[in-house]
Amino acid sequence: MVVRSWREEPCTILHAVGELDVAAAPRMRDALDRILAAAHPPRLVLDLTEVPFCDSVGLGVLVATLNHVQQVQGRLILVVGPGMISHLLTITNLDKHFETRSSLGEARTAFETAA
Repeated sequence: MVVRSWREEPCTILHAVGELDVAAAPRMRDALDRILAAAHPPRLVLDLTEVPFCDSVGLGVLVATLNHVQQVQGRLILVVGPGMISHLLTITNLDKHFETRSSLGEARTAFETAA
């Protein structure tokens, strides 16, 4: 998995490429921890459009990130396209808890209009 992040006011964007599985989860967790430690409150866009697979460990990273962001009154938006990640969120009922958008542009706009 390749993880890249950058600041784009008013939020931080993390773009992931590759499978979010037990092998990649620590890399994702480390990147997210650095972002969350630097932003108070965090305003994070997590672009998963190039993540074709997510196992239970990867899903745990996403849920832990959401819980942390909510505890510190931040905001997290997942960018997901049609496919495995969207389906996973639906079948686990997590689509009711995560805020999602279908493109990075839509996510950025959601933060800009709320600012």
